[in-house]
Amino acid sequence: MSAAIHVSLNSALQREPAPAALAVLDPTGPRVCIGAARGDDNLAIPVKPDAVTLFGPRGACLMGDGSLWISDTGHHRLLGWAKIPNNDDVPADWLIGQADFTREGRNAKGTPSAITLNVPTGICSLDPGFAVADAWNHRVLVWRSCPRGHNVPPDIVLGQADFSSTEPNRGSGASAGSLFWPYGVHWDGADLWVADTGNRRVLKWRGLPQQNGQAADLVLGQTNFDCRDENGGGAPTACSMRWPHAIATWSGKLCVTDAGNNRILVYDLPPAANNAPADWVLGQSDFILVDHNQSLYWPSAATLHMPYGITAAGPWCICADTANSRLIAWHSDDCGSGTPARALTGQMEFNAKGDNAWRSPTRLSLSWPYGIAALHGIAVVADSGNNRVLLWPLAAELA
Repeated sequence: MSAAIHVSLNSALQREPAPAALAVLDPTGPRVCIGAARGDDNLAIPVKPDAVTLFGPRGACLMGDGSLWISDTGHHRLLGWAKIPNNDDVPADWLIGQADFTREGRNAKGTPSAITLNVPTGICSLDPGFAVADAWNHRVLVWRSCPRGHNVPPDIVLGQADFSSTEPNRGSGASAGSLFWPYGVHWDGADLWVADTGNRRVLKWRGLPQQNGQAADLVLGQTNFDCRDENGGGAPTACSMRWPHAIATWSGKLCVTDAGNNRILVYDLPPAANNAPADWVLGQSDFILVDHNQSLYWPSAATLHMPYGITAAGPWCICADTANSRLIAWHSDDCGSGTPARALTGQMEFNAKGDNAWRSPTRLSLSWPYGIAALHGIAVVADSGNNRVLLWPLAAELA
């Protein structure tokens, strides 16, 4: 290797001193860990479905009625607890998607119906109900009230005309009433937003939809409802999306994790027109740059690598920076493209990365955190790579 190449490689891998970080979550660790049984050798036990195990969970949410619901993605089911568990491995009270707690398989290894699931992912409270992105059935399921029993069917399906249909885009092209791999759902208190990931767009319904297959009212990421091109068919812009995944409302702003472009799009106000441009971007210094970690090997407080999850807690915006195996947070005063995050959990410093920080899993480590939600000072983290969900109080500085 030439001296010039050696110097260049060293420069590319050199880590600049990281700024001091606040903690996103309580540094003493999570209050409760659900799932992720491990043997004496600290290796994961094969994830056999039961009332306490999870397999690659991608979404979880505390509901307005005090219940907890988890998208147990790899087992193609939802698990529900009547109240927030106070201890590890408390068995679920309710199940949706399988005949019993010991079963698994896409659509319960049978015909799709109102109570089967295929890669359930995002989940959000509608207070009093909830919505679930049933991603590989290309639909969103809506319960007007939180179920309090096994296999309670949803009230509404979006993306399909009925509960037995599961074709992407209803077997045709993209439209205002179709979906293709929807992964994220968000209720802002008045409107329902869906990250229609495979169509590279975000859809909005004004108010809670009232009928099956109801058409969306607004689209972001595409010029109209019939288009589904990556980045709108051109170079990345403030309007375009590549792999939108989750949505949150943060101090009146609408935020979308555009995972394929390694960024978060931020709209100062919820958009009122199709294909509206974002006002600023986090994870990149401008709207045309999209490389993960801004093309550097090591992350920083200002970079992202496949950010999938996002939530708001008071003035804080918390992102599950999935491929960097960390959570990072910005304060509402940090409004500007490329602004660095202030808070961090999952790594020792902003310039570090690696699943479980390149070590065996611990109660404080993260591996591909996929989804995050926060309510009343508690974050619910879908720590997908560790097959667990963590109920973790916010750090004192964020609470």
